[in-house]
Amino acid sequence: MYLNALEFLEEERDAWRPFEALAEIPDAQMDVAVAGAHGWSARDLIAHVVAWQEWALGTARDLAIGEHSPTKERLDAEWEARGDALNADIEAEWRALPLDEVRRRLQDVPGELRGYLTVVPETRWIKHADHLRSFIDETIDHYAEHGPELAAILAAAGR
Repeated sequence: MYLNALEFLEEERDAWRPFEALAEIPDAQMDVAVAGAHGWSARDLIAHVVAWQEWALGTARDLAIGEHSPTKERLDAEWEARGDALNADIEAEWRALPLDEVRRRLQDVPGELRGYLTVVPETRWIKHADHLRSFIDETIDHYAEHGPELAAILAAAGR
């Protein structure tokens, strides 16, 4: 699918760019539920996409030092066992965070993930079908899946 890491990283960066607008939503609107986004608020959307990026980051950290990712194995098993209950836990955890921390993670995690992926040998992710599929699922495809929620939240915030 991808010939090299740079190709993936450029596509991921372009796909992420629209989500950066969430940082501009004023605090007073950050927790307003938006009907067109399945009742999610900006905080909820940030939590959902960035938490999955954090898990991809954990996988990348593992793969930077070894052939296997205990993080990926643990999260795959947890998803298999709990499914959407895992997403509910994310929402609850992030709703308790100060907005400054939510914004910090929104700003920092995507770049940190990209940074780690630049040091992971391509044989461990670009040329490893299962690992690559995981990174695509948790980034590019995930962003596309939540594009409608992003558009609704930004529109509701006048952005």
